[in-house]
Amino acid sequence: MKVLIVCNNAFSKGNGLHTVMQSLIPRLRNAGIDVRLMSVSNEDSQGPQPEYPLEHFKVPLFDSLISNHSYGFAKIDEKMIDEAVRWADIIHLQEGFPLESRVARTASKAGKSIVGTFHIYSQNILANALISDKDNFLNYILMYIWRTGTYDYCSDIHCPTETVRQHLLENGFKARMTVISNGIEIPETSIKAAIPQRDPIILLCIGRFAHEKSQMTLIEAMRYSRHAGSIQLHFAGKGPLLDKYVKASGQLLEEGILTHPSIFGFYSEEQLKELARMAYLNIHCATVEVEGLSCLEAIREGAVPLIATGHLAATSQFALDERSLFPEQDAKALAQKIDWWIEHPEERLRMGQVYADSARKYNIEGSIAEIIEMYRNALAS
Repeated sequence: MKVLIVCNNAFSKGNGLHTVMQSLIPRLRNAGIDVRLMSVSNEDSQGPQPEYPLEHFKVPLFDSLISNHSYGFAKIDEKMIDEAVRWADIIHLQEGFPLESRVARTASKAGKSIVGTFHIYSQNILANALISDKDNFLNYILMYIWRTGTYDYCSDIHCPTETVRQHLLENGFKARMTVISNGIEIPETSIKAAIPQRDPIILLCIGRFAHEKSQMTLIEAMRYSRHAGSIQLHFAGKGPLLDKYVKASGQLLEEGILTHPSIFGFYSEEQLKELARMAYLNIHCATVEVEGLSCLEAIREGAVPLIATGHLAATSQFALDERSLFPEQDAKALAQKIDWWIEHPEERLRMGQVYADSARKYNIEGSIAEIIEMYRNALAS
């Protein structure tokens, strides 16, 4: 089975799609699938390169904004697309953008099997263009363009969560949909989780510093927490709102609400594991999230989560009970949940192990097996 993976930029670190691509491709190969990638070339000349490299397409006026969000678009190369499609048995599209639309049309004319994964909501795009209303009509227009231009060519769509599947149904997607977690690496032996409470109490928040990730909810929650003076906020990520968050958390320090300075950084996978093991709680505030693997990876290390709930906040599926949930963008409710966990340290210790064990069902090896089965179904149909 020869599979062509199509992704605008598989190498831009700092977004969830990059994480998925770096896990998916080598594991498919380990499973005996012949995989080739079409993507913008890797800027790291020492790193892996796509078999079908494309040039970076600079979007007029918006290229710096797109780059700040750790993303990039590829130039369409008709000759390269024709060559790649001829080689493949099955084409796996990772987005609904112009590159994938052009590949889908070419593959359809060639009679090739086509599948897609839905990684990005229209709200992810528009929120970062400062259109934050999730019900804005532009979201429906963009979803229509993605559906008719790309996903209607697919026999099968991989949905990382049930939330995604429901959203696609609401927007008229008609392909066969399979819910498969993107998955994370799980060690063979169970992680011994739960580090006792320490001073300061570390609250970890992982994710791009972007509007839809809503880290400001956590910063504002400190104004309502009874234990703010004992808390240290640790933000792991990068993005265009970094300066805003640094300023806002610094203001809390000046006002005496926080007594420990907040920490901001961008970390390697191993460093994030260590941070998660040190954290008392893992806070995930995103209002728009297809899955939220960064939250799940912290759970794997025993970090008890507090996760925002909302119509497009799929990460809430990882919560085991209401104590780990709060309404999106509700800083007061988040503060109340934080205080409860701080005031119940023994339960936090117990649940740290329970959460670490719960992550095992999202083992990426199982996800890869389900994706390969989706390929087989697509070829058969």
